[in-house]
Amino acid sequence: MAKVIEGLYYSESHEYVKVEGDFGYVGITDYAQHALGNVVYVDMPDVDDEVEAGEDFGAVESVKAASDLISPVSGTVVEVNEALEDEPELLNKDAFANWIIKVELSDKSELDSLMDAAAYETHCENE
Repeated sequence: MAKVIEGLYYSESHEYVKVEGDFGYVGITDYAQHALGNVVYVDMPDVDDEVEAGEDFGAVESVKAASDLISPVSGTVVEVNEALEDEPELLNKDAFANWIIKVELSDKSELDSLMDAAAYETHCENE
């Protein structure tokens, strides 16, 4: 079973959001990195780009497939995880420790439509 962390918000497309104040750290879940296999490239937006909930903001490429990254929240990108440019495999080592983008949240009510850890575990079991 893939690791799921309490206190994060999860989307059906296997992204997570870790909220700290007005900011959200967005990444892919452990389930997603297992499904993808060895990650070889992460396509990320630029700082100051706007992201919209439900729309793609980049992609993760593995030896098996490329998968769009779907933002679970809307807001402005304030930071990207530059370590992933040189070491995309960090997502395989620890998907939760290696977020992809940090977003200044524009609408915190969007979090209400995301899943908690228990609901996400059930979602993964049904996939």
